[in-house]
Amino acid sequence: MYYSNGNYEAFACPLKPEGVDQKSAYLVGAGLASLSAACFLVRDGQMKGENIHILEELSLSGGACDGIKDNQRGFIIRGGREMENHFECLWDLFRSIPSIETEGVSVLDEYYWLNKKDPNYSLQRATINRGEDAQTNNKFGLSDRASMELVKLFFTRDEDLYDRRIDEVFSEDLLNSNFWMYWRTMFAFRDWHSALEMKLYLQRFIHHIGGLPDLSALKFTKYNQYESLILPMVKYLESHGVHFQYDTEVTNVIFDTTGEKKVAKQIICNHNGKEEVINLTENDLVFVTNGSCTENSTLGDQNTAPEFDDSIRGCWQLWKNIAAQDPAFGNPDKFCSNTKETNWESATITTLDDRIPPYIQKICKRDPFSGKVVTGGIVTCKDSNWLMSWTLNRQPHFKEQPKDQLCVWVYGLFSEVPGNYIKKPMKECTGIEITEEWLYHMGVPEDQIHDMAVNSANSVPCMMPYITAFFMPRSLEDRPKVVPDGSVNFAFLGQFAHTDRDTVFTTEYSVRTAMEAVYTLLDIDRGVPEVFNSCYDIRVLLDSTVKMMDGEKPINKLPVPMEALKKIQGTVIEEVLRRYNII
Repeated sequence: MYYSNGNYEAFACPLKPEGVDQKSAYLVGAGLASLSAACFLVRDGQMKGENIHILEELSLSGGACDGIKDNQRGFIIRGGREMENHFECLWDLFRSIPSIETEGVSVLDEYYWLNKKDPNYSLQRATINRGEDAQTNNKFGLSDRASMELVKLFFTRDEDLYDRRIDEVFSEDLLNSNFWMYWRTMFAFRDWHSALEMKLYLQRFIHHIGGLPDLSALKFTKYNQYESLILPMVKYLESHGVHFQYDTEVTNVIFDTTGEKKVAKQIICNHNGKEEVINLTENDLVFVTNGSCTENSTLGDQNTAPEFDDSIRGCWQLWKNIAAQDPAFGNPDKFCSNTKETNWESATITTLDDRIPPYIQKICKRDPFSGKVVTGGIVTCKDSNWLMSWTLNRQPHFKEQPKDQLCVWVYGLFSEVPGNYIKKPMKECTGIEITEEWLYHMGVPEDQIHDMAVNSANSVPCMMPYITAFFMPRSLEDRPKVVPDGSVNFAFLGQFAHTDRDTVFTTEYSVRTAMEAVYTLLDIDRGVPEVFNSCYDIRVLLDSTVKMMDGEKPINKLPVPMEALKKIQGTVIEEVLRRYNII
């Protein structure tokens, strides 16, 4: 497997890998990473669909990319995926997945046209004092000290950040800035999370620094991610004869790790209450999604708070069973042993009449029923004790959604502290109480809040104990390599597999690990797209520096001798520095 750039590799179709007709594949889990791997097996590996088997614990595909209507509770979205232009592996995949909306076009085509016609940006990124504009004015508000801390982190070696926390590298100057408010609410970082992941994010998305305050860097699907991304993949795979086996929990994969080779020998699973053993040969490829940010997710309803379930089971127990067999298989305890620091809670609030929408429109400054961008990403209630944020994507967000209803996604980064209006931690609140807290921060008169929460909305809260598990401080060996050294017939996928080419908590990371895994095990002779190299582009670095300084020219902060400025006059260096407002 090798990395590549440019159209020469991007538009090429690889030759059929040698011996692929004698191979089969077993994929543990049916989340985005696993489905992507199956798609790459079909498209680029040219493996027969009937030789591909997807084993899923739940009764439907999608993993963290969800969006369902529960007949008892209502519409549910646990979270939303934020995407951008340079998710190279994701778009490489979806250019080949047929749309289930429009005949003859790809998912990428319809996504591209939608976001060209209706570009995303926010007209009010944050509120304060119960719905008033927080007057951040799209400014980062970084002091000189905070700016230098960001620059220092950007240039720090990975190994110097192993097992270090964000609050060990940032001072209160930075942690109290607008920059940190934008950043942590958009990406869900907490002060105790990994300084390494923070640095990787900063490098990976440096080209989008200017779009951070108004979220213009982001792009979204037409509907929820299940209907817009997952279903087209499932239909594509089914059309090729791929076998889906739901309600099947894989409890262990048995490996032979003696000698220099590592070989997957058996898959142990429970299907419909019965243990099954799948014996494997070296021609049987196994792809394991180890760990999950949505494992143990629990739902509440209008009158019930969700249970906090921090038990170790499902894919976490699977990873523990696998890791016990060889040190190369990672250290799951680094990620799943501290749910106090990895949880937050979300809620899906569906409006039922015309009482709440005017408050939404007042803040987002758009008609929420227009079918176009509404909030343009999250709106953060800056003075919320829960650090509550909420968003409306284009409506309807579900194909089944009535035209006179809106689906709002709300989350609280601080689920452990009492609210401003509801004096309870978010994790102890019912759906009604979460709606009441949201309406309070929206500016609804207090004497109307409870009635609206009961009669004008339906709220489904969701507690996720492991939602930011991949942000926990770690070192290199804590995640297994996508294809461990010596592996003959297996790979790891998803947010807890290690590739040094991208950042976790993104759809791109899931697809990238899948692509790297398939291309390695089948020796596919086509390049995996390299990560967009913006952090090595001097133009991007100059532009982002000025934007992080809220437009101030860096020359005003640096003791640059006049002689040096005279020497660059009339050169391309002067031209570049002036173009990006450095001088």
